[in-house]
Order: sequence, then C-alpha cells, then structure tokens
Amino acid sequence: MPDANDAGTAAVYANGIYTSLRARIVEGDIPPETRLNIDAISRESGISQTPVREALQRLEGDGLVVSQPARGYSTTPMLDLDGLTSLFEFRFLIEPWTARAAAVDTLTNPAPELEHEIETFQKAIDEGGDIRREMLTHDTRFHNAIIAASRNPTVAQAYLQTHCHLHVFRLYSVDLDGSETMAEHRAIWEAVRDCRPDDAETLMAQHIKHSFRRSSAAFPAGAENAGMFGGQPPRRPSMAG
Repeated sequence: MPDANDAGTAAVYANGIYTSLRARIVEGDIPPETRLNIDAISRESGISQTPVREALQRLEGDGLVVSQPARGYSTTPMLDLDGLTSLFEFRFLIEPWTARAAAVDTLTNPAPELEHEIETFQKAIDEGGDIRREMLTHDTRFHNAIIAASRNPTVAQAYLQTHCHLHVFRLYSVDLDGSETMAEHRAIWEAVRDCRPDDAETLMAQHIKHSFRRSSAAFPAGAENAGMFGGQPPRRPSMAG
C-alpha cells in the first residue's frame, strides 16, 4: 500500500478518492444511508487511511456523508420532495437576480467563461462520454460563474454552501442526453453576452423552473405534488434602481 506521508502525495490521494467516492454517491453506486468503512475503502483503493479520512471530511462538507460518534461515516439520505422544493425556491430567489447582475457591459461579464463551458460540454456530448457526469461538472461551473459575476460575496457563499448540484444530480433521471439543459444554457449565455439583463433574468427563472420539473420527476407526480414551489413562486428581489 503506498505511503502517503508526503504532504503533496497525500493531497493527490485524498483528491482522487474524494472524486471517486463523490461520483459513486451522486450516481447511486453507493446508496443513501450506507455506512462507509474507512479500512475497507483504504484496502479497496490501495492507499492509507489518512487520505481516505480527508476525502470523507470533504464529502461531509458537501453534505453527501455524515459522521456520527461510534458509527463513523454514512452517506446522507436523498432529498425528499419538500427538501428539493426548498432548494429550488432558494435558487429561484437567487439565480435570476445574479443572471441579471451578470448581463452587464463590464470586464466581469462572464460570457467568455460560459461559452467555454458550453463548448466543453458539447464536445463531451459529441464524443459520447459519460454525459451524466459531464453534465454535473458543466452545470456546476456554468451556474457558479454567473453567481461569481454578480460580485456579491455573501450571495456567492450562501449559494455555494447548498452544494445544490450534487444533491439535485442524485435525483436526476431525465434529460440524460443534456439537450434540454444545453439549449437553456445557450439562451442564458447569449443574453449575458449581449448584455440583455431583462432576458437573462427571465431565461434563468425559466431554466430553474424547468430544472425543478426534471429533478422532481424522481417522485410520484413530481412537480404536480409540489405545486411548483408550493404554490406561487416567491417574489424575486427587483433590480430596479
């Protein structure tokens, strides 16, 4: 078993096992509420227990695992429909506003970064890669770029702490070829690129609603039972000056 005493080597091992475990949890290979044995993971991975512990601590920060005294680590339960609805209500309040804030003619306009993410994801689709895994990476980076461009660190920190894409993709069962997501992202990117804040806000709001519909398909009757955010969507903050 490789020795990870060197700090750099340990970090590489920890990142590798973190990435592997995260994918297995998100994709359901490791079911919800499954106990994770550090020694077993160490032996299976062929690395020492130290980087495994570091990886599990990172996964705990993501909300994908939880540690309990005398029981160790276990994967967290899946979001239920109420939890999914609450998460999307938060996104519906935040993300249309940040899309509007990003669609400005300044150096912080994220259009080049958004275009790069779209091109990278399209290439993955064309090459027939693991679309679900590629879409998680693309979706996370695309939305994070818009959040960052809003230039509001408080909003960015609150958003990042939800780890929303990881939890949503544990449920994701439709648009598995990424075509719907790609079309919606392209429209948002074009509005941001062309500095059309009204359109960027509207398109992001529509995208959040559609993403909720796709994600809630994991539940019986899906969005119909949730009443689309429990009834009327919450009122978003106005950007009017």
